Amino acid sequence: MNSDVPATNKKPAPEKISRPEIKHVIAVASGKGGVGKSSVTALLAAGARREGFKTGILDADITGPSIPKMFGLETTREGRGFSPVESLLGVKIMSLNLLLPSEDDPVIWRGPLIGGMVKKFWKDVDWGELDFLFIDLPPGTADAPLTVMQLIPLDGLVVVSSPQDLAVMVVKKALKMAERLNIPVLGLVENMSELVCPHCREKMEIFGPSKGEEVAEITGIPLLGKIPLDKRLAEYCDNGNIEQYESDLFKKLLQSWPLTSATAPGSS
Repeated sequence: MNSDVPATNKKPAPEKISRPEIKHVIAVASGKGGVGKSSVTALLAAGARREGFKTGILDADITGPSIPKMFGLETTREGRGFSPVESLLGVKIMSLNLLLPSEDDPVIWRGPLIGGMVKKFWKDVDWGELDFLFIDLPPGTADAPLTVMQLIPLDGLVVVSSPQDLAVMVVKKALKMAERLNIPVLGLVENMSELVCPHCREKMEIFGPSKGEEVAEITGIPLLGKIPLDKRLAEYCDNGNIEQYESDLFKKLLQSWPLTSATAPGSS
């Protein structure tokens, strides 16, 4: 791009859409797919709900939604409108898979349609009062993540990766995008960090040595946690029981980003 182009020719940034009844909005991002971003989103939301916070999940991964299945929600709500569905613990969830006739129906849309649906999920869904809304972003830095960061007043991002692609370059892509859009990065989660043998308890680094601490030190991002390869977590996700899996990720998030007393559970 020519750096001499006058600033007056640049399109102004779109105005963010306010939802005062939603106190905190946190997006969960990753540099690439397959690193467990949706699982981390689900664990954060379930943790927030267990702490007594009114919590929701906006599934912005329009073409690859997996949040409803993790929470065991039905996927045949076609024609029921844009009302979120509540999980067993009371997490409010909106996902395109809740609006399709079948959970395996493909969504073959171009970027503008995807961005428009993400905007609709934020603007038109009756979320009610929430302490936390977690947004499960699709991987990368394309239309849907850009829509979220430009239109939704985010408190920040949680970045997810795994040892084999927790390279500084990958994390820096998300950091640079967040920096350019003035979005703070609240923490880093390394998923699939290691495998603990169920018999001898030996720890095996299946995807290579952990780089979580190294990347946290280089980038200055707090390391919220390292999630091991756990058969139970996979089973809970597949069986729709993700809320039964114990995780301290949300508590770690609060420790690195403390809340004020005005945002305590149940406060007005």
